[in-house]
Amino acid sequence: MAKNEKTGKKAATSASKVLRGTGTPTDAKRAAASAMSQAPDRKKGKR
Repeated sequence: MAKNEKTGKKAATSASKVLRGTGTPTDAKRAAASAMSQAPDRKKGKR
């Protein structure tokens, strides 16, 4: 993957739901974890 390629917001959200699922197969969780590791960091909000 090139440096400028990142996982999109929708894909990262879907991956998060897969990782939180209890009956999700291991292979699906591995793919979701890979997508999450390539997602950009969340920006910190102002307090």
